[in-house]
Amino acid sequence: MFKKILVPVDGSPTSQQAVSRAVALAKAFDAEVFAIYVIDPYPFTGVGTDFAYGQSQYLEAATFEANNAIRGAREAIEASGVKVDTRVVEANAPWRGILETATELGADLIVMGSHGRRGLEKLVLGSVAQRVLSHAHLPVMVVRD
Repeated sequence: MFKKILVPVDGSPTSQQAVSRAVALAKAFDAEVFAIYVIDPYPFTGVGTDFAYGQSQYLEAATFEANNAIRGAREAIEASGVKVDTRVVEANAPWRGILETATELGADLIVMGSHGRRGLEKLVLGSVAQRVLSHAHLPVMVVRD
C-alpha cells in the first residue's frame, strides 16, 4: 500500500515518535523512509535591513540543527533495518517544503509530529501539521504527544 514514506523531523521528541511510527509502517509495507528537515533560508524577510547581518549566523545555526536532527533520524531508521534517505530542504515555509518534497519523491504517505500548540502560541507560531493537512493531496498521519 505505502512504498515511500516521508517523515519531516525537527529533533523534537514528537518528531522522534513520528520516526518510530514511520519505521513501523515501513516494516509492515516493505517501504522506504525519507526523512527531511526544512530550513527557511529567509526568516528575516520583511523585518528590515538591520537583520541582514544575522542571516549568515542564522543559516549556520539552522544547518547545524538540521544536520543533528537528520543524523538522529537516520541512525534510528537504519538501526531498525529500514531503507532510508535523508535531506535538508530549503523552503520559505516548512509546510511547503514538506509538500514539495513529497511530490518530488512520489511519497505515498507523510508521517509527522504535531506539537499541539494552542491559543496565542498557535496564532504566533502557526501549525505546520495543520497547513500540511490542509494542502496535502496524499495521506498524512499526525503523531501527537
